[in-house]
Amino acid sequence: QVQLVESGGGLVQPGGSLRVSCAASGIRFSLHTMGWYRQAPGKQRELVAVITSGGHTNYADSVKGRFTISRDNARNTVYLQMNSLKPEDTAVYYCNARHSLVPSNDFWGQGTQVTVSS
Repeated sequence: QVQLVESGGGLVQPGGSLRVSCAASGIRFSLHTMGWYRQAPGKQRELVAVITSGGHTNYADSVKGRFTISRDNARNTVYLQMNSLKPEDTAVYYCNARHSLVPSNDFWGQGTQVTVSS
């Protein structure tokens, strides 16, 4: 049974930092591209950042220079370090795992709320 469990969300002031984590089980973690997506109220889910099995990263323009995605294959965990947070970063953040060779093997976590507000 595949499980992606996000943690680390919460309330932070503008300009602050937060790190969210996603622990995976039931998959061969090292063979999956891992991604973070977010969905704000009334908006579509959007890509935030991805990291491939080889460690290559890609970011949405809106978070470049502020967010950093990383992975620890020994712990089956992917992280998203978020700095210089803005109110527009407020959203539910979802973890995604997609097999590098079989893209139809695509899994989602339940999401974690990040709220940026003073």
